[in-house]
Amino acid sequence: MSQSTDFPIEFALVLKDLLPWLEATQTPYVTIGGIGVSLLVGARTTKDIDALLWLDTGDVESFLRSGAAYGFVPRINDAVDFARSNRVLLLQHRPTGIPVDLSCGALPFENEMIARARTLDIGLLKLKVATPEDLVIMKAIARRPKDIADIEAILNIEQSLDLGRIRFWVGQFADVLEMPELMEDLEKILRRQRA
Repeated sequence: MSQSTDFPIEFALVLKDLLPWLEATQTPYVTIGGIGVSLLVGARTTKDIDALLWLDTGDVESFLRSGAAYGFVPRINDAVDFARSNRVLLLQHRPTGIPVDLSCGALPFENEMIARARTLDIGLLKLKVATPEDLVIMKAIARRPKDIADIEAILNIEQSLDLGRIRFWVGQFADVLEMPELMEDLEKILRRQRA
């Protein structure tokens, strides 16, 4: 799938280094967050790059060491310990100064999201991006005002979403987290969209 967008040059520089690193380490990934949304629905302000990796937290230290050759350095002193306990590597792309958050997936949904990723052509880069459904699921769980706005933007652009998948996974997270309001909020957004 090809994508024409006003992609910030600084982000392209980060991805030009990130993608070869992930390929060299054979690390499955999917781009998520604001970058994922902006690639699907158009320009959306974001200050960092978020990706979900299928990476065991026991491999974080060696993975992090290998990133230095590609320009990625920790943003915090205890990056390895933080990643092992919080499942996210907080990095910075040294050449541009842009923050990069790499989450370590462990859940069946995260594994599926990586497997279902769309490949978009961004200039010469081939970037794996979460499907619109999977971005909606993640945003429904996060529930911040900007996440709700992102869901609405995706619903405005994507006319044939698999609402069954979205409802299933948001329902699963609502049950596990004991937060029925996740489903309630999602249904409110979907009702507003239909109206």
